[in-house]
Amino acid sequence: MERGERGMYEEKRGYERLIVWQNAYKLRLRIYQITTRFPKIELRRISQMRDAARSIKQNIQEGYGKGSIKKYMSYLAISHDSTLEVIGDIQDCHDDKLISGEEFKELDDLAGRTAYLLKKLIQSLRQKQKEGTWIDYYEKREERDVREKEGVGGMGRGKRGN
Repeated sequence: MERGERGMYEEKRGYERLIVWQNAYKLRLRIYQITTRFPKIELRRISQMRDAARSIKQNIQEGYGKGSIKKYMSYLAISHDSTLEVIGDIQDCHDDKLISGEEFKELDDLAGRTAYLLKKLIQSLRQKQKEGTWIDYYEKREERDVREKEGVGGMGRGKRGN
């Protein structure tokens, strides 16, 4: 999405800064573009490929907003599974001569990078969870609300904490 297309929402959303989301976005677009020329007999495959590609991107987005590391990792795992499904579909399409060797390489590389990044992101989040270095969004908000009630923090006003 080009800057300015959102109107008042000019800044990228948090998940849009993730390379893995950007790859998923590109992959969904390319799969949509390429499948538009598939024969009508392939409607079921087209639908499945588009749904799986969309699922990759959507689950990254939805999980990002859940506020819980456990929920986020669950959504990322779904994205990873959908990526593996798309990789299989790409191979099938190449084998069935529905896409060229060049298109196969492009899609396979992009899907492979996306799967790799999803796996690494999940591993990183697991490590943060294990170390206790992840603070859930709701915990942060709760802590901020408590500090504000106590007059601690915020624009230099109130008492300083220990």
